[in-house]
This record gives sequence, C-alpha cells and structure tokens, in this order.
Amino acid sequence: MHQGQGRLPGVKPTAIVDIGSNSVRLVAYEGVTRSPAPIFNEKAMCGLGRGVTTTGELAAEGVERALASLRRFRKLCEIMEIDDIRPIATAAARDAANGPAFLAAAGEAIGRPIELISGTREAELSALGVISTFHDADGVVGDLGGGSLELIDVKAGRCGSGVSLKLGALALMDASGGSPKTAVKIARQALAEAAPLEALRGRTFYAVGGTWRALAKLHMHQRNYPLDVMHGYVIPARDALDFAALVERVDSEALVSVGVVSQQRRPSLAYGAVALEEIIRRGKPSRIVISIGGVREGLLFDRLDAATRAQDPLLEAARAYNLLRSRAPRHGEDMIHWTDAFFASSQLHETAEEKRLRHAACLFGDIGWRTSPDHRALLAMDLLANTPTMGVDHAGRAYLGMAVAYRHIGMDEDVNPLIRGLATPRLMDRARIMGALQRVAYIISASSPGVLARVKLTCARGELLLTLPPDLADLAGERLAGRMKQLARLLGRKPALEIK
Repeated sequence: MHQGQGRLPGVKPTAIVDIGSNSVRLVAYEGVTRSPAPIFNEKAMCGLGRGVTTTGELAAEGVERALASLRRFRKLCEIMEIDDIRPIATAAARDAANGPAFLAAAGEAIGRPIELISGTREAELSALGVISTFHDADGVVGDLGGGSLELIDVKAGRCGSGVSLKLGALALMDASGGSPKTAVKIARQALAEAAPLEALRGRTFYAVGGTWRALAKLHMHQRNYPLDVMHGYVIPARDALDFAALVERVDSEALVSVGVVSQQRRPSLAYGAVALEEIIRRGKPSRIVISIGGVREGLLFDRLDAATRAQDPLLEAARAYNLLRSRAPRHGEDMIHWTDAFFASSQLHETAEEKRLRHAACLFGDIGWRTSPDHRALLAMDLLANTPTMGVDHAGRAYLGMAVAYRHIGMDEDVNPLIRGLATPRLMDRARIMGALQRVAYIISASSPGVLARVKLTCARGELLLTLPPDLADLAGERLAGRMKQLARLLGRKPALEIK
C-alpha cells in the first residue's frame, strides 16, 4: 500500500465486505487497530432479502445488483492495494433456498470465499462492535438488519447470550403484507420470549443498523440538533416511543425532514419504528443510544489481542491525531503529565471520565497548528465535535471542542453556543480551565517536548504558583502573566511566579 500523507506508519489497511439483506457495503479501514479509521466506505442498496420471507428465495434483481457491486468492490480493493479483505453474509443468504448458489457466485465476484455468519454469531459481533466503540457499554444491543434482529446483553466489556429473530425491516414488511398494524402483532409476539430484553429495564438500548440510524437522523433533524454525528446520539425512551408511533402512523413522505433519509430507505422506516416501539414497551429501557459500531467493527475488535482490546478507543484515536497533526507529538504526552500534576495539587475533584477527556484534550491540543491563527478555534470546535472518533459521548465531544477552542481564542471570547449547550455546566467549566491551562503551557513550551517537565504549576495557600528554573526565567513577561491571571481567575486564586 502506498504510504500516503496522514496515514499511520507501519499499519496495513484492511477491508470488510458486508453482504446484508438490504445493502452490500465495502468499508476499508486504515488498519486493525483499537480505534480503526475508515478510509473508504461505499454502500449499494440491493434489497437481496426483499421477499425472502414470502418466496423463500433471494430476489433475482437484488442478486444481479449485489454481484455487480461485489465486482466493483473487488476492483476498488485492487486500486487501493488492499490484500486483507474479509467478505461476510448474513440473514438473507442464511434463510434463502438459493443462498448457497448466490454465495458461490458472490465469492467469484469478490475473489474470496464468503463467510456466512450465523444469527448467534451476528449477535456476538454486534455486541463486540458496541463494546469497541463505547466506553464502558452497559445495556442491551439490538442490531436491526433487513432480514433479522439480533439482541444481546453487554456489560463490563463482555457480552451475554444472543438471540436472532426474523424481525428485520424487510422481513417484517414482507411478513405483514406491507401493513404496519399487522407488523406490530408479529413483532410483539416474537419479542415476548426474547430473553435479553428481560434485563433491559432502566438500562441503555444500543440501536445498531441502517434503518434505526435513518430514524435517528430524522429525529435529529426535526430537533435541529447541533451535531451531525450519529454515534452516541441519545433519545430518551419516552421520546423514542412517541416518535416511533408517529413514524408508524404517518406516510414517510409526509414526515418533516424526511429528505435527510435516502429514497431507498424510506419504505422500511415504519417497520424499524415498529420493532423499536415493541422493544421499548417490552424491555422498558431508560434511553436509546445510536451505535455506528456493529458487526464490521466487531470483526475488527475480535482480531485484537487482550492488551489492545483493553486500550481506550478515545485516547488511541487522540494519539493518532496527535502523531499525524501535531508539531511535536511528544509534547501532547508532556501535557498529560503536566496537567496530572496540576490537578493533583488543585483539590479540584475529577471523575474518571473527566480525567480521560482531559487527557484526550492534551493530545488534541495542537492539531490545528497549520491553520491560520484566526481559524484555529473554529477548526478545533468543528473537528473535535464532529470527528468520527469513538469512545466519547456528545457532551464529551463538546468538551473537547471547547477545551481546544478556548486555548486559541482565550477566556474572554465565546464558542459555538449550540454545541456548548450539549455539555453540563461542570463540564463547560472544566473545558474553560483546560483551555486556560493549555494557554499557559504553550506560551512556555512553544510546543516543544521536554520543557513542561521542568516547569511546575501548583495550587497552594490560595495561590496559583508557576515555578520556572533559572535558565527559563526569561520566559516570564506580560503575556505569560496575562495568561496566568486568566487561569487564576477561573480557579478563584491569585497568580504567583517564582524562579527556583
């Protein structure tokens, strides 16, 4: 593979070809890492599973479109020089009488044998996908495809026993004869014995799959939500229940903002809404959280060793950004240790989540240095709030964007109020403190590694004390004093400087 600018050194790309009931997709990743970055993503809506429930066979038109897409994907992988390609197939190919013949033809088209994933294995991989992309996931994962719905419990990095039900959006549409009212009865009966839902009460339901993402996107745009990030989007269960009922009742073309959903996806919206409503009624979760992580991410996560799995996906992504975009990547690590020492002396209570966000902000702090100074704050806010980085919720994204933006614009300017509103008042305060800390650190170190280790910033006796060694005494001046004053004001202390 050609090592392009902006790629991690020593990492080989990999690709997953996902042959689903509704779509066939190629996703190429930078590599098999704890925080894999997609470098290419293409989907073809083939509708392979349309009619399988009633006819027992894959639709001929869908087969033709799928094979043409697979031949295209094979050529794209050749162009990208990707040798590590893993093609998989799920419900439609499992259930159809002509599934084996299709898989043989599909293997020829993509140039590799197709791995047929069982329903229970699909549930497990979906769970691993959620575990890999959320920090401390705890709840029940539901992966709604075109042909099936997988349900499985996740907690403490482990997954329970999963079930696979023939409740995919296309399967439900076919079985109900195109009647959402009939689909409700079918879904209710099938979910009555779904064991994973018995442990869902008051917990999180992680919604995986294109139809549910489309519903969430529609919900997001109706709210005029300030981020365009699906992963981690939260809908309170009561709100999700009302919204699902609305989508079931109203013709999809009449829904507000339906233009954000592709034409091919709209017919399945009502059936995805039916499945979601019945899950909420049966399981009584506290909230619905949308997950981009699913089977594909689970396949990658499954290939990692135990030590790599244990890494934090947010911090690993931040380290990759730091390596690829900072002036001196080691300075970001210096910032972590320097701010650790400061917080230890400050008596500011910090949760484990706040600490990991602070560490990430240290690593992201210099990613905009090549941009015009007038635009660095805007770039930081936009990039960090909307980056596809996993392992961080939307409040955390707002914190990261604010922390780095304040580093550039100072404490007297404001940031995007809509994005700022996603964070709690406490998190907003911590973002301002982190921004002020970086303003002090960067004016001392000029982004050069090894400097902060020789400089101490501590809180004691009502003072914010900066200690410089004698050979760095000339760094003291009006600009440093001004930034110390800003930070001290946020902490309710008096700034002080000593040479020692």
